[in-house]
Order: sequence, then C-alpha cells, then structure tokens
Amino acid sequence: MAKLIQRRDVISLAAGAAALPFAAQAQQRPLPVVGFLAAGPNGPNRLGASFHQGLKEAGYVEGQNVVIEYRGAPPYLGNLGELATEFVRRQVAVILTSNDGPALAAKRATSTLPVVFFNISSDPVTLGLVSSINRPGGNVTGATFDGPQLAAKRLDLLCQLLPTAATVAYLTRGPTLLSYEEEKSSLVAAARALGRQLTIVECRSDDGLGQSFASMVERGACAVVVGPLFGDAVVSFAAEYRIPAAYFGRGFVLRGGLMSYSGNQADEIRIAGGLVGQILRGAMPADLPIRRSNKFEFVINLKTAKELSLKVPDTLLVFADELID
Repeated sequence: MAKLIQRRDVISLAAGAAALPFAAQAQQRPLPVVGFLAAGPNGPNRLGASFHQGLKEAGYVEGQNVVIEYRGAPPYLGNLGELATEFVRRQVAVILTSNDGPALAAKRATSTLPVVFFNISSDPVTLGLVSSINRPGGNVTGATFDGPQLAAKRLDLLCQLLPTAATVAYLTRGPTLLSYEEEKSSLVAAARALGRQLTIVECRSDDGLGQSFASMVERGACAVVVGPLFGDAVVSFAAEYRIPAAYFGRGFVLRGGLMSYSGNQADEIRIAGGLVGQILRGAMPADLPIRRSNKFEFVINLKTAKELSLKVPDTLLVFADELID
C-alpha cells in the first residue's frame, strides 16, 4: 500500500509539473488590444463609462481581458494616417475611431483589421465607410446618428424660440466638413419649409470667427445654427455679438451657449463598446449592421436666454431634457 501511495504521489507531481508550462503560457498570453484613434482640439480623447458599460455587456473589462491604447491628433494635422498605420502594423484586434477623419484614415489603412466608428458627422454610406447600413460588407461597422437631420431640427427649435426671426445664419466649415453638402441641403429645405431665409457663412478656421459673426449681422441674421468642427471660441463670439445660437453638442451649452440638440453621445458610445466586444468574441464587422442610436438630448441654458432677453416658451421648456440655470 505504501508503494501504491508513493506511485500516486509521483503521478500527481508529474501531472502538475506537466501542467505548469500550459498555465504559465495562459498567464503570459497577451490580452487583445483595442486601438482607439480620435481627433479633436484636445488631442487623444478618453473613453468614458458608457463605452466600458457596452464593452462589459459583451464580456470585456479593460485591464482584465482587454487592453485599450489611445492615439489622437488635433484635426487637420494630417498624421491620422500614420497613427492608423501604426495600429495596423501592430495588428491590434480592433481599431476604434471617433470622428470622420480617424474613421476614414483607419479604413484607408486596412481592409482586413476590424474597424468600429462612432461620432461621425454624416451617413456612413455617404462618407464611403460602408456599402450599406444593414450589410456593411467589409471590415468596418459602427454606431451613428443622422447628423444632417439633427441640424434641421436645431433650426426648427431656434425658430420656435424666435418666431419673428426672418433670417437665420448657418455657420459652417464649408467643404472641409465631409457632410457639408448633405447638411446644407437639409438646412435649406428646412428653412424653406419654415418660411425663413437661410444665409450660409463659411469659416475655415476659428481665426475667422470675428469676421464671420460680423458678416451675419450685416446680412440681418437674428440667430445661427452652428455646424460641426468648431471649438469653444464660437460661444464667446455668439455672446459678444448677442446672436442666439444652436449647437451640435451639450458641451457648448455648459460653457454658456444658448441651446443644443444632438444625439445622446453616451448611448452612441455604449453601442460602439458593445460592437467592439462582439468583434472580440469572434463576430465579423461585415455581419454587424450599423447601429443608429434613437436617443437625443435637447439642452437650454436659461441664464444665457435671460442675458439675451429671450423668453423661452413653455413648449420648449417641456421638450428640453436639461435646463441649465
């Protein structure tokens, strides 16, 4: 019996020794890497709780079973392609992108690595990111809103606040904005339906904002719809020229802008996190339809309205998701 026990002990030790290399290999196996490529005036954008919520719903937690690496550049610097190529060279598991430029840079950099986008300004088919909404058909998928239609809604809300405003300006980066023609057409049609005159003011950089606002005043604009790609300086000029403005993001209203109507970005980012998680689990982008978030948010800064001597009608107060005093 003593010999049998010794033999069993030897077998157990041998089995444990044989298993050690496999356990060590499992521990040393590198975690999948998600490369996040963003563009914005503040450089690399960090992903918030919403993204991690979507990722967790798919079974992934940063630092536990997935790594996220951040790369970013201000718009127009031209190095987005290099950053995307760096991710391709490293063979990350997924390239996640925010804004038009990074999404297009990633698509140009690879036709094989999965790419997930969010926060783009226009229809992804129009931008050339995918072949169709329901069947993307390549290595790219993502989450989006109908940006140009949101611009038309901003105009409508401004007109509800200013029912006597005959002329409204559209402040835009012009053709620099990839969705410019689509957004302009949407606003022109909306202005016509509302019986308003739309004056288009192109401003290629924030250095020209003073001249652009002066031009609005000269043309008789009583309010302005601000297009994408502008920074915080636009809020200061709107206050200086006392022109009510509708913005494309809640952040402008928090910094003193009058109102914003936009997609709920937290929901969009959560959806993008879920798509990344599905791909990490083996799904192919070509089989993941583009997801459109149906959550929107309307924010009004009541303090700014008071400073502009504007009375916000009850209909807008009720419709608003957030009122800032």
